[in-house]
Amino acid sequence: MEQFVDDDDLIRQYQGGEEEAMAELLKRYKKRVYTYILNVVRNREVAEDIFQETFFKVIRTLKKKQYNSEGKFIQWVVRIAHNLTIDYFRQNGKISTISKIVRPDGKVVDVFDVVKIEDHSHEDTLIKSQIRKDIRKLVEHLPQEQKEVVILRHYYDMSFKEIADHTNVSINTALGRMRYALINLRRLAEEHQVALTV
Repeated sequence: MEQFVDDDDLIRQYQGGEEEAMAELLKRYKKRVYTYILNVVRNREVAEDIFQETFFKVIRTLKKKQYNSEGKFIQWVVRIAHNLTIDYFRQNGKISTISKIVRPDGKVVDVFDVVKIEDHSHEDTLIKSQIRKDIRKLVEHLPQEQKEVVILRHYYDMSFKEIADHTNVSINTALGRMRYALINLRRLAEEHQVALTV
């Protein structure tokens, strides 16, 4: 059985001249990094360009031995991807600046909890799948900074502290963006007549 080599060991191997160590790191994280970029830019061509530039930057930094191994390698890579994504939006003039929803019966629910309830029937499964898709579509209508916080929080399970560090803002700013995202999602749900609960 092949022994698992951790990221830091692979980085040391790569810096020592073993090119296959970078191939292993790329294999481990390619899908996760590319999916993150695509979720933000929503364009495959742009996502591929940013993904390539991200790993060029990773390789350059590792070759110069400027990588600081405090924290996880993947978080560092995603931060590079994030910064390059922000640069893309700035260059293209596209930068602009959820969780409680009140149901018609007055009950307050978390918009993302509605998709975590255990399924009781095939019909419920289909309905919840549709709700999940509808929420995802609504998220696409949010301003870029709010959308990013929602994606990082609910699709990448990051804490608000991690989101704040990742996006170079204060925790209060990250929380504020989430609060406005939720307000906007509720408004969008009403405008588009989207049911957020079964």
